[in-house]
Amino acid sequence: MDCIFCKIAAGEIPAKVVYEDEFCLAFHDVAPQTPVHVLVIPKQHIPSAAHVAEEHAEVASKLLLAVPKVAGLLSLEDGFRVVTNVGENGGQTVHHLHFHLMGGKKLAAVMG
Repeated sequence: MDCIFCKIAAGEIPAKVVYEDEFCLAFHDVAPQTPVHVLVIPKQHIPSAAHVAEEHAEVASKLLLAVPKVAGLLSLEDGFRVVTNVGENGGQTVHHLHFHLMGGKKLAAVMG
């Protein structure tokens, strides 16, 4: 498979890892949009949130449970944003499910 996130999860491409468990990996984004910008990915390849199915229930829940753990490790107690992009029109550039965990400054409200 030619997925950059699969290669990072497999240790084939180095990344600045913040958190790792059996199901997911969190690492600093190479092009941060905020002072703290980390990607939280499942180790299993799932193309996007639109592809999450019942068979992914355990992985998806572990991925979501990792978010507050990572936020705590990054001292984001004052707040953070979690975003996932889906498909070309949604701004997805890497077709492997991932959450952008962003913070480190006051972020403008997007949708109240």
